[in-house]
Amino acid sequence: MPVFIVTLTHPDGDGWERHLRPHVDYLHDLVARGVLKAAGPLKGTQKRMGFLIFSAADEAEVRALVEADPFAVHGVNEAVSIAAWDPVFGTFTEESSGSLPGIGPVGP
Repeated sequence: MPVFIVTLTHPDGDGWERHLRPHVDYLHDLVARGVLKAAGPLKGTQKRMGFLIFSAADEAEVRALVEADPFAVHGVNEAVSIAAWDPVFGTFTEESSGSLPGIGPVGP
């Protein structure tokens, strides 16, 4: 299943605080459904940012999941980026292509 990296940027303030618990509950639901592999805040950034790793059929599915998040529904997200990712090395290699352009397979 393809893997996607999502970065959410949101300002501090009332909206973030008011919708944080529903956002966290939504993320727990996505983990239980098996589509969210990992998520958490980025540290040391100028604005509040979250980093999420999804396993989904395509970018459209990821976009729909992000848009259903209470932060998106209530306009808390300032910016959202979604990128396909090929986790060739490390923890997520089971969901990898297992190869790099110009090299081919990189398995042990």
